[in-house]
This record gives sequence, C-alpha cells and structure tokens, in this order.
Amino acid sequence: MKTKLLTLLGAGLLTGLLATTNALAEAEDHKAEATKHAIAAAESGKKGDAAAVGEHAKAAKTHAEAAQAEKANPHLEAGIKNLNEAIEHAKMGHADIAGQAADAAATHLKAAEKSF
Repeated sequence: MKTKLLTLLGAGLLTGLLATTNALAEAEDHKAEATKHAIAAAESGKKGDAAAVGEHAKAAKTHAEAAQAEKANPHLEAGIKNLNEAIEHAKMGHADIAGQAADAAATHLKAAEKSF
C-alpha cells in the first residue's frame, strides 16, 4: 500500500513537472513568434507597406496575448500596447508610424523573451 501510494505520488509530481515545463516552452514559443512578427511589421513599415504592418502586428498581438495569458510580464503588456498602436496606424495607412510602433513592440517583446 505504501509503495503504491509513493509510486502514485511520484507519478503525479512528474506529471506536474512535465506540464509546467510544457507550459513554459509554449510561452517561449509564443514570445518568439510575437517577436518575429513584430520585427516583420517594423520592416514592412520601413518599406511603406501599411497593410503588411497591420497583418504582422495582428499576428504578433495574438502570440503576445497568448504568452501573457500563460505568464504575465510587463514587457509583454507594453508590447501589446505598441502593437495596438501599430494596428490602428496601419488601418489609417500610416505605414511609417505603424512601423515605428511595431519596432517599439519588438523591443519590448525581445526583453520579455529574456525575462524567463
């Protein structure tokens, strides 16, 4: 009985550890994807392509929000704010301003990647 209980406890702890490790890996993936799309949005802004800035900024925001939901981080919060600005300016056709906001978001998202 004691051995069975210890085996079950050990299995439960191992499962919990693996789940935590998996969640952290997923958060890292979301942060990396958010950063990648924010950088692409900033580059699109430099090229004057407001539509592409908006598309990449939306994708970056989706990943940043997923990472924020998994583990809150002030850099993610700031990055999401900048991505919202990029999306709004992209809708107005302001590629340069949208790109600058996306670049600011990328800076915050890179910092968020380093903070784990």
